[in-house]
Amino acid sequence: MSKRIIIAGGGTGGHLFPGIALAKALKEQNPNIKIAFIGTERGIEFKVLPREGFPLKTISSSGLVGKRGLQKVVSWMKLPLSVIQSLGHLLRYRPHLVVGVGGYSSGPVGLSAWLLGIPVLIHEQNSVPGMTNQWIGKLARKVAVSFGESKKYFPEHKVEVTGNMIRKEFCESKIEENTKSEKFSILIVGGSQGAHSINNAVVEALDLLDDYKDRIEWIHQTGEKDEERVKTAYLNKGVHAQVQSFFFDMVDQVKKASLLICRSGAGTLAEIAACGKASILVPFPYAAHDHQVHNARAVETAGAARVVLDHELSGSILADLIKEAINDPESLNTMERDSLALGKRDATQKVMAMCMDLIGLGQNQSANGGRLNRNNELLCF
Repeated sequence: MSKRIIIAGGGTGGHLFPGIALAKALKEQNPNIKIAFIGTERGIEFKVLPREGFPLKTISSSGLVGKRGLQKVVSWMKLPLSVIQSLGHLLRYRPHLVVGVGGYSSGPVGLSAWLLGIPVLIHEQNSVPGMTNQWIGKLARKVAVSFGESKKYFPEHKVEVTGNMIRKEFCESKIEENTKSEKFSILIVGGSQGAHSINNAVVEALDLLDDYKDRIEWIHQTGEKDEERVKTAYLNKGVHAQVQSFFFDMVDQVKKASLLICRSGAGTLAEIAACGKASILVPFPYAAHDHQVHNARAVETAGAARVVLDHELSGSILADLIKEAINDPESLNTMERDSLALGKRDATQKVMAMCMDLIGLGQNQSANGGRLNRNNELLCF
């Protein structure tokens, strides 16, 4: 009998892509495992999952954190409906396991699974867990965390430190294997929805980098709201750039980058470290518990990044840091090596092993005759 797994969560790439990494690893380990996702129509999962070949069931869920007034009332009113919808999906699909990866839908689906007696595993990406994961963690059979300091928020007997799950393709990239552009390639990624402050600072920096125009290749993920404005800014300044609201081939873009300018969500940092990339980190200032600042400072302390707080960000500061990176290749190489040393390239495989245990396949042979190996980093899921 084939096993069925539901992965719940999304909303942003930081929640969704770890789930996709896990789904691919599970299918590669055992092709007979059937996997579906539960998310929302408003989240990034609605446009990404069809490309990845995984079915998506949707619920009417929205976040509570940061909402005020009528928005908060509407979110609370959606909660009972989202639980009912989740129960319906689970009763039809009858999964053997539900994995919560964070985001609006993770809570209602996790609660519904617990009510139906379905085992739940949650994966927490950040150093300080969100309210939903802290709550569902009490109901879950197992909890996987990316940072050791997260353990204190969950029952000790349930939690395992795994690192943050990333796609296999990121793990296959090493500095010496990267195919960098002939020019100094700068990749700007403000998260899956873009970052207005980073977009503005990059546009301001272009005039200050006019002498470097022929040496830099710009690759810029803007988010939907700023795409046309940023495209126009590059054109008006006579700068060739690849500008899109969202890149579906992000693995390739990261591999060829000489430097990244980005937020410091746990998923982004895990991907950067797996590839051994230097970065300028601009933490999202409204992240819960200020976790993006904590994340960024840890990477900076390790020598792998430079940190600029959002309220301090300007075109001038950004231009100076870019010039420094271009003019001091030895320091840039050191940052790359320090970044690579931070990478935890076996995190997805560790979570996969936890899932296999929970569905009763932890001691079985895999589909290709190999045994699960919890410690083999070369598998690099």
